[in-house]
Amino acid sequence: MKSKSSVLNNQLNSSKPFFIAWSMIAAFGAYFCMYAFRKPFTAGTYAGHHFLEMDYKAVLIVAQALGYMTSKFIGIKIISELKPKNRQKLIISLILFAEVSLLFFGLVPAPYNFIFLFFNGLPLGMVWGIVFNYLEGRRFTEVLGMGLSISLIVSSGILKTVYFTIHGWLPAVPEMWMPFLFGLFFLPLFLFFSWMLARIPAPTETDKLLRVERVPMTKEDKKGVLNEVGAGVLCFVLMYVLLATMRDFRDNFSVEIWNEIQPSWDKSVFSQTEMISGLVVLIAVGCLSLIRNNIKGFWATQWLILFGVLLCGGSTLLFQLHQLTPFWWMLLTGMGLFLAYIPIQVAVFERIIALFKLKANAGFFIYICDALGYMGSVGLLLYKEFFMRDMSWSKVLMHFSYLLTLTCVVLLLLVALFFNRKMGRKNPTMNNLKKLQPLI
Repeated sequence: MKSKSSVLNNQLNSSKPFFIAWSMIAAFGAYFCMYAFRKPFTAGTYAGHHFLEMDYKAVLIVAQALGYMTSKFIGIKIISELKPKNRQKLIISLILFAEVSLLFFGLVPAPYNFIFLFFNGLPLGMVWGIVFNYLEGRRFTEVLGMGLSISLIVSSGILKTVYFTIHGWLPAVPEMWMPFLFGLFFLPLFLFFSWMLARIPAPTETDKLLRVERVPMTKEDKKGVLNEVGAGVLCFVLMYVLLATMRDFRDNFSVEIWNEIQPSWDKSVFSQTEMISGLVVLIAVGCLSLIRNNIKGFWATQWLILFGVLLCGGSTLLFQLHQLTPFWWMLLTGMGLFLAYIPIQVAVFERIIALFKLKANAGFFIYICDALGYMGSVGLLLYKEFFMRDMSWSKVLMHFSYLLTLTCVVLLLLVALFFNRKMGRKNPTMNNLKKLQPLI
């Protein structure tokens, strides 16, 4: 009689729809739960607290962002060299470390407890790379990555709504203790989804032929990859820095922004805007996996990024011209932001590795992007705190959306010039397409 584990493994290996659904749910659930340890504290206002004449909430966000940024720099090495057998142990250890940090955040009196949000962010920055490591290098990576990406889009908004609900049920719980309580509630769910991730089978031979086998990278591999496509990757890194900075700013100060643009806003608005954005991005980016030709898939991704950044800047202009309501502005800026941000995470580097048969993994590129992206996020926050104190949060978001749109359009043009020239040479991926016909 077959064990339940054996039956599950057979089902995952034999049924494509079951494999895709299982992987998407596992990735979505694991990353959604990670956000329960990271983001809900931003729903608090922490009125009455200050540190060195700085807004206390800004201090907390900077502290966690510095930890998260440090984690990304560490992750450039750890995630790119991660071996499959170590993934589950590492991801569980990281979450437990983050939860213990939240415990000390509650125990130590304000404002001196901010240091524990640095330690909270320090492990969490590597969770995305571990989860994506289970998914990359497959025919359906863009689809599988959608579970992870939709989680990134909707988690913060949904969890803020849940935070307000729980805090309404337990008004006696201090703001400083809510993050720990929240994480404790989601810990069993996270352990379940990490178990689901561990059951995902390794890429098949067909996956390896179409998308190239993904291996832990050596120091020589990293140098070789950057020599081959470094100039093009730099453009994507700069785009990602701007997108990550705006995404983080919009997310961290969404409560303050809504207070400025529509004081009567409803607390369910976070879930509404992010879930609608998530659905649109799911469909748009998921369609990229239908494009089997890696060259066509790569260029389709660039058009989607262009559309996203134009939507971001265009909706801001229409809002300032009073042609859009606050709800539609926040919805469309978020949608445009993620239509540009998510493809870089789950599709761009997947296609580049497959196109040029690079001995690499996507985690290496993404963690370079993320490390610098969070540096930009911290930089914008500090610049606002010291040089734009009189400027409202919503005005900062508007100005930055224009900067993002104009800069990304220029960078996309440079990407087109670089990779068009690079692809002028005969591409090895094209030689294998006919071989794959019977296998797909």
